[in-house]
Parts: sequence; C-alpha cells; structure tokens
Amino acid sequence: MIAAVAVFGLTSVNAQDTDSSQTAEGKWLIEANTGNATLGNTGFYLSTSDGVTSYNIGFDGGYFVIDDLALKAGLGYGGVSADLGDTSVFSYRIGGKYYVNSMIPITLDLTGASIKDATENPMWLGIGAGYAWFLGNNVSIEPGLRYNHSLNEDFTDEGVFQVNVGFALYF
Repeated sequence: MIAAVAVFGLTSVNAQDTDSSQTAEGKWLIEANTGNATLGNTGFYLSTSDGVTSYNIGFDGGYFVIDDLALKAGLGYGGVSADLGDTSVFSYRIGGKYYVNSMIPITLDLTGASIKDATENPMWLGIGAGYAWFLGNNVSIEPGLRYNHSLNEDFTDEGVFQVNVGFALYF
C-alpha cells in the first residue's frame, strides 16, 4: 500500500500546475494529521489496549503570510476511557510551516494540552519535516517525521518521536 501511495504521489507531483502554487502568499491551509496518544495533539487517533481506549479529533489551520510560509494554529479534543474512570483532554498548537521548494514542509510549533483533573499538563516544542504530494491544486498528502521536546519536566522530561501522515486542503 505504501508503494502504491508513493507511485501515485510521485506521478501527481509531475502533474502539478506550477502557475498557481498551493503555498502562495494569501492562500489558506486546513490540515488533518494522524496523531500520537502520548501527548496533546490536534490530530486524529484511536487506540485500544488492555481495556484502555484513547481517542482524539482535531484540525490545524493556517494562512500563508508570504510564499511558502504559513502561520498555523490548531485545536483538538480527546479523551481516555479506562476501568478506573474517564478523562478528557483539550489540545492546542501554534506555530509555523515553511515549504522548501514549495514541497518539503518544515514545521516548528508549540503544542500543549489541558487534561481534566490533572495536576500537571504537558507542553512540547515540536519540529518536523516531510514531503508534500500534491494531488491537484487543492489537496496534498504529507507523510513526515516529528520530534517533540518536553517543556514541562514536572509532567515528563522525555521527548517523543512521531511518524505522521497529514492531509491538507489549500484555498
């Protein structure tokens, strides 16, 4: 399946309309990404293991202030359901995304979460990179790698490495 997506993506890159770049100044961006249950995020995930179910739903949006540079913000809502009780998580993200050569997205952002009834909440500084496969003028698939550095040592002092797949709309 990954090979099929790669072949489809590479052929779609060659079919791009270079006269109206998706990442041009003044355009808007809406993203949905896969997520990671270990930190607050604005992505999508569902995980069940040993009677514990975790879920999240969220989106990011951005505006291209200059060609290839979008300022972004995102919101997410999720929770954990377990035998010992349920909790909810509200997540937020703010940062920027720069497209090198209009197709290699580099992100830098601050991500945090507010966990119901928690004494400490996580906050992360994240950096990521990937590749944007444009499927026409308004859609891209963006697989990527991301590293999140914990800014709250009372919550955790460990960093988190992620492999994500993002889907973006441009208008």
